[in-house]
Amino acid sequence: MATVSQPNQKLTIPFKTRIALSVISTLTDNAQRPDGSINRRFLRLLDFRAPPNPKPINSVSSSDFVVDPSRDLWFRLFTPHVSGDRIPVVVFFHGGGFAFLSPNAYPYDAVCRRFARKLPAYVISVNYRLAPEHRYPAQYDDGFDVLKYLEENRGTVLPANADLSRCFFAGDSAGGNIAHNVALRVCRARCFAAVKLVGLISIQPFFGGEERTEAEKRLVGMPLVSPDRTDWCWRAMLPEGSNRDHEAARPDVVDISGLDYPETMVVVAGFDPLRDWQRSYCEWIKLSGKRATLVEYPNMFHAFYIFPELPESGELIQRIKDFVAERVASLSA
Repeated sequence: MATVSQPNQKLTIPFKTRIALSVISTLTDNAQRPDGSINRRFLRLLDFRAPPNPKPINSVSSSDFVVDPSRDLWFRLFTPHVSGDRIPVVVFFHGGGFAFLSPNAYPYDAVCRRFARKLPAYVISVNYRLAPEHRYPAQYDDGFDVLKYLEENRGTVLPANADLSRCFFAGDSAGGNIAHNVALRVCRARCFAAVKLVGLISIQPFFGGEERTEAEKRLVGMPLVSPDRTDWCWRAMLPEGSNRDHEAARPDVVDISGLDYPETMVVVAGFDPLRDWQRSYCEWIKLSGKRATLVEYPNMFHAFYIFPELPESGELIQRIKDFVAERVASLSA
């Protein structure tokens, strides 16, 4: 399934969005040290954070919950103030190449507020540990442990109308990768009674491999993503001595045919150098006997949806709303 717009030959980005993309790229590039570490102090100087707000803004309030202070594992809960019983729960993993950003970064605070309001849903945005200080599998461990925390503390964390039997995972870029790998763990564990994973929203997930794809070779100079940047992120996140054919980067080396893997929506953009890996991910899910839908935005770039000034951002929120509604309706059929 694809959008109706036809692909352009050249990427066109509004001036306001170009400025924001330039700032993001400059900050992240300058924070990376030659030895592979990150200058966190430099990032903190310019990384403005949104505090939780218990007072509803546009019908959504937010609050933070600590899961494990020893590893700074916490999540931000976005609560939609809407009527109804059995409101879905979306567990969200932010992007940032496994190494940058957090749930209280302004772009992700705003995106999760939109999800909570528009879907509507309770949104749980996970503050997982970052590479290179914390390599694989720290990010997946943190995501899974948040699920266990929700299972064990749902009565004190979530309102009564939050329905964990209608639980969705969502994530963009590295967050899409984490959502997939935590979903694998949930499917294998079979230790959850309240949490039932019924859908996965994979927004331009960050996957890769040793061999360069056609899109990686052709789409040089696109915003945010380049071979040099993605290679740096994989070196920072993967175990020492591993290459990009590791199962964390390549989902197709794992057999999911026997798992109850959730129905998945995969979002791809035409000017994203990672698009071939994302399409392959969607095809691999279907070849494994599971349900997956490909949603394409041929004239967009990596992480386009965090820029609300773009019409396609609003369109994608609506597509996600429809996906959640369809999956919830199927549970009652």
